[in-house]
Amino acid sequence: MSKLSTASAITAIIYTEGNKIDATMRAIALQMRNAGCKITGFIQLNEVQPGRSRCNMILQELSSGARIGISEDRGPEARGCMLNIAELTRASTLASAALEKAPDLLVINKFGKTEANGGGFRPLIADALARDVPILIAVPRTNINEWQSFAADLSIDHIHEQLSADPETALAQLRLRIAPQLARRPTSVAAGTA
Repeated sequence: MSKLSTASAITAIIYTEGNKIDATMRAIALQMRNAGCKITGFIQLNEVQPGRSRCNMILQELSSGARIGISEDRGPEARGCMLNIAELTRASTLASAALEKAPDLLVINKFGKTEANGGGFRPLIADALARDVPILIAVPRTNINEWQSFAADLSIDHIHEQLSADPETALAQLRLRIAPQLARRPTSVAAGTA
């Protein structure tokens, strides 16, 4: 884990276990929102389907509460998941609209295979950076090379820092990390308006 920097625009949690990171991201996002932080972006919910071996992947948009299913239904015999790109695009559009309201933090549930291949939430990340909105993102270790290349291509000093994968430690680190950005906003947690 690297030392957190106030110059960072993106804070990443690098992880190896998929199911645990969803719970970690949910815990951090909900605690930040409960503390008065204006949040947009996504947490992932995995819903079990009766008679299916794979669960449905649902993205919940944090500012509106909208739930968007991003798994294609491949039938009861399917052993793997397939991402519904059209729904992922719809989710990204919803979060882009929420950026218009100047949130304190954008949460991206993961830098997944689609982002590693050049699509997905990449435009949303660029939009948030252009608006000076701090970003929290989960990055699977399997996509670390693509993540580092993407972050380097953004040409921002100290583009990202890593957080602990432990929810409580990560939450404390994130609060320290985004406090300077929140302090610049007149109605923020850091300014004492929880």
